Amino acid sequence: MASIEDGFEIIDPKDLEEIKEAMANKDLSTVVEKVQDYFEQQDRVELNIAVTGESGSGKSTFINAFRGLGDEDEGSAPTGVVETTMEPEVYPHPKYPNVKMWDLPGIGTPNFKADRYLEEVGFQRYDFFIIVSSERFRECHVQLANEIKKMRKKFYFIRSKIDSNIDAEKRKKNFNKERTLDVIRRDCIRGLQSIGVSSPDVFLISCFDLGSYDFGPLEETMERELPQHKRHALMLALPNISLDINNKKRKALQADIWKLAALSASVAVIPVPGLSSAVDINILVIGLRRFYNAFSLDDISLQRLAIKSGKSFEELKSVLKSPLNNEISKDVIIKLLTGSIGFAVESVAEYFLSNIPLIGSLAAGALSFGTIYYVLQTCLNELAEDAQNVLMAALQSPV
Repeated sequence: MASIEDGFEIIDPKDLEEIKEAMANKDLSTVVEKVQDYFEQQDRVELNIAVTGESGSGKSTFINAFRGLGDEDEGSAPTGVVETTMEPEVYPHPKYPNVKMWDLPGIGTPNFKADRYLEEVGFQRYDFFIIVSSERFRECHVQLANEIKKMRKKFYFIRSKIDSNIDAEKRKKNFNKERTLDVIRRDCIRGLQSIGVSSPDVFLISCFDLGSYDFGPLEETMERELPQHKRHALMLALPNISLDINNKKRKALQADIWKLAALSASVAVIPVPGLSSAVDINILVIGLRRFYNAFSLDDISLQRLAIKSGKSFEELKSVLKSPLNNEISKDVIIKLLTGSIGFAVESVAEYFLSNIPLIGSLAAGALSFGTIYYVLQTCLNELAEDAQNVLMAALQSPV
């Protein structure tokens, strides 16, 4: 198959021949395995994000929030005011294990040496670094940033615990939220400039409310500066915490629909009875499960969102309209396909058309492409709308 970096290309002739041979031997399990392996190419693209900072800065809490977890959820990074990380600890995303967050040992000790630190934590494995501070950035942060730059890696400054700063400032009579945020941001930038960073970008973050403040600009910057194949991995793994991220996920998945449909069309030209419909069902099962995971519509994700938003699980669950929210299985997909009168006709037509040299193959492929494209597009729209409704329900203030 094409390389991962080429970006999920159309299945190649060698693989089609292997699928055809497996079908001729009635070995459907091999066909399914090959199709699933093809889809999982993107899931093998690793994205390694290093998070570092001083003890108590909130780096572990950021790692948990980025992965959609609370500090006490199973699989979360341990948190506390005392440094809990003595060596790099990896925390894979619960749904996309190829996206890995690395909790690095704290910096800022008297013996801290940035160049030695990067060597000890294995700097080469990380795609970029996030440097976290809950107060003012100090010389150790700049030393580390300069060394990372020498290694030709990207880094981002995060000023954490912004919610605590806002709560403290609210006690003042002349409190203005936007003005307070601007003062904090400018103070961080001036501080970094004074110790050697020329044009720093600082992102103000609350790990307990990622949807607010600067998580959006941080996400946009990371996305813009990553290679295409890594960008897709980031987008799918992002916590679905805002309507903007929800729309971006929808567009990312939309861009894949034609590729899924193209794979179906490639298989449709092979004149083996039952091949196209069998593969199409598996294409839809695998594709729709990817949509479902990306939008965090599973019960566990909804329960976590309910806790964070103060809404009940039942309230969030009640806004889901798509039938796919109950189950995504082969039986459901078959009912979905057979619900269309044209599907049975198409399955027969594909087989006979694929036996007509050239023209027949093109027609069979077009029929299969159109069916898969239509079903995936319809289901993507339904699931994206459900995800949007869940977010709106979670964000809605009580009457």
